[in-house]
Amino acid sequence: MAGRISMGARRELTAAVVERYRLAGRADKGRILDELCAVTGWHRKHAVRALASHVAISPEARRQRRPTYGAKIRDALVALWEVSDRICGKRLKVMIPTLLPSLERHGRLKLDQADRALVLGVSAATIDRLLVETKIAAAGGKRRRVGFYSAVRREVPIRTFNDWHDPPPGFCEVDMVAHGGTSVAGSFIQTLTMVDVATGWTECMPLVTREGGLVVRAMERAQSLFPWVIRGADFDNDSAFMNDVVVPWCRAQKIEVTRSRAYKKNDQAFVEQKNGAVVRRLVGYGRFDGVETTRVLERLYAASRLHTNFFQPSFKLKDKRREGAKVIKRYHVPATPYERALGHPRLSKVVKRRLRELHRTLDPVALLAEMRDAQAELGTRVDARLGRLAAASPPAPTKIAAAFAKELGNDLHLGEQRIIHRRMRKPYKKRMRMPSMLDPHLANIERWLTAEPRLTALAILGRLAEQCPEQFGPPQHTIVQRLLRSLRRKAVETIIPRTAEGAAQAADPGTGAAA
Repeated sequence: MAGRISMGARRELTAAVVERYRLAGRADKGRILDELCAVTGWHRKHAVRALASHVAISPEARRQRRPTYGAKIRDALVALWEVSDRICGKRLKVMIPTLLPSLERHGRLKLDQADRALVLGVSAATIDRLLVETKIAAAGGKRRRVGFYSAVRREVPIRTFNDWHDPPPGFCEVDMVAHGGTSVAGSFIQTLTMVDVATGWTECMPLVTREGGLVVRAMERAQSLFPWVIRGADFDNDSAFMNDVVVPWCRAQKIEVTRSRAYKKNDQAFVEQKNGAVVRRLVGYGRFDGVETTRVLERLYAASRLHTNFFQPSFKLKDKRREGAKVIKRYHVPATPYERALGHPRLSKVVKRRLRELHRTLDPVALLAEMRDAQAELGTRVDARLGRLAAASPPAPTKIAAAFAKELGNDLHLGEQRIIHRRMRKPYKKRMRMPSMLDPHLANIERWLTAEPRLTALAILGRLAEQCPEQFGPPQHTIVQRLLRSLRRKAVETIIPRTAEGAAQAADPGTGAAA
């Protein structure tokens, strides 16, 4: 117990019980000594001496330690910190013997022998302590705070892509996809994506906003959707995951919590691939917000989870090797998550039988029809910050699977029919023609060209230079060439229709006579 409290705490504890100890009887003094020894770890005799000799000292009467480093030393350290390009104290300590003579030579520092010895002997910790206020002022007067989530993040171990080592079903990578469109301002819907590493089974849950409590509710929902128990969750470093809500909940559910390295997206390669191949492919890149839109997304994901996990095969990396600058990857035969689950030896027969029963009840065409219907309704709610892409009108009624199947592939020539995947086409903004220095001379140039059609730009520039030598010279040769090219193009466009009209009249004399 002695090592758990500081000397200051022991002094405060002694001051708190000393008066009661002096007024107590023999038995009470014994109990006070027992308590004091148990808390402070002192020997009984030392506790008796401490209580007997304790004298209350006011804060004003305490002897103050004289500062070792004064304002002159602090100013020297500030100059050294600046000339070192504001590096940390540990690195600055090594540079001081090199930088100090240079500053003295340039007249910035003038230290006597004692102060110079203090500057050369100052420790790295003291440098950082003396420069605290200077660094705050240099940063704009704001002290950098370490966030609460950093402490939670440090407690979670890191798992990279190479650390999986063929885990059993139940270990998932978790990530969020933002549906903010072209702007991340305000509140918008997020999709929580969970991918089973062993089988590729994917579950998507929409969240109204990015918040830890909603993440927990979404993971509870995912636990009921996964055919097997979730055993592990690998997050990124997002504060929506690394907080005092999600991490403790996962540990209470006996879910192993790990995280990827910061700014290393390949550590979560499985879920990052599904973010594009599943979520973005279904929803697109538009902006979605609101509770009603979240319900539409839930309906879309309810159909797509069955279509994706039971009917859409995907690749899975088998091995990878490097030969020089070339990386050779080999993949397993494409298989659906359902097929991988049936073939996995660590899944029970009960789970596999349940999956087979569910698979027999599913129709991929009916699921796709439900997905397209939800996407059509979602298209009426997308907002790209430039106005609604489609009118907020109710979608067409859901078609039966047979009618939907007959229309598949018949409207490909019409382009993309899913509103959420249509590209925004901005109206073309016509460029305004700026005034040219040749505008006042345009009539003369056209007259010269009419008289001499083969006149060159250099000859025109020479005539303009004779009229206005202060305006025209060799630098204006390019703009004269550009104008000459434009005038000749207009002349050609005028001549060709006339030639075509004359040829038509020659071919049909009756028409020419009537005209």
